[in-house]
Amino acid sequence: MSSEEKTTPRDAGSWAKPVGKLAVSEMPEGAVNLNVEGRRVVGPIQGFGKMWQKTYKVRLPGAGVSPQDVIAVWKEEFPSFWPPGNVFYAPLTGIAPGEVALLSAAVPGGLKLSTGVFVLYADDESFTFMTPQGHMFAGWITFSAAQENGDTVAQAQILMRAQDPLTEVGLALGGHKKEDEFWQHTLRSVARRFGAQTEPETQIVCVDKKRQWRRAGNIWHSAAIRSGLYAAGAPFRAVRKRAA
Repeated sequence: MSSEEKTTPRDAGSWAKPVGKLAVSEMPEGAVNLNVEGRRVVGPIQGFGKMWQKTYKVRLPGAGVSPQDVIAVWKEEFPSFWPPGNVFYAPLTGIAPGEVALLSAAVPGGLKLSTGVFVLYADDESFTFMTPQGHMFAGWITFSAAQENGDTVAQAQILMRAQDPLTEVGLALGGHKKEDEFWQHTLRSVARRFGAQTEPETQIVCVDKKRQWRRAGNIWHSAAIRSGLYAAGAPFRAVRKRAA
């Protein structure tokens, strides 16, 4: 065995290479690349609000599928598990390390929030997304499957902070409940895909109660604010397009 083989982790190919700024290689039909191109990725350390770890999991008793089967289907059909009104534009090459996916999320008031995610890690038993600047949250979302007491269990685990003061207020005013419902729907949909009628379990832990006020300036990149301004400008863009 060479010295390079000894020092290279076995899962090295499952990690994305470091990136300075995000680039969207191809635009899926209907997607809006408004708050992703040129942004940096951010983790909980760069967020503003309290830090939360949220775990949503569902058992698949009698499904007769392995964790690898679950993850393969979850990657392939990822957009279909989301609640109606939310759109995930999967990369054309699939959910793979280093890929960037755009998304449109439904938020209160009828606004469509345009943002995206970076695929930080992906193998045959899990995959992890990292958020860009301006996303509602600064953090990681890991989707995984494993065997527990004879059953395959699917799980989504989030470690995050609200990225800016506006989102932190929104979480306090019902945003946490909406987020829980979003991921509970997702896990329930995964279970139904494999014929299981079980309901997801939810565990929420506040890891750090402190708000990082030095990060309040993150609001400059707010995808919510920029998406709102973009939506407000739609009539003017339509007029310009007709006049062109």
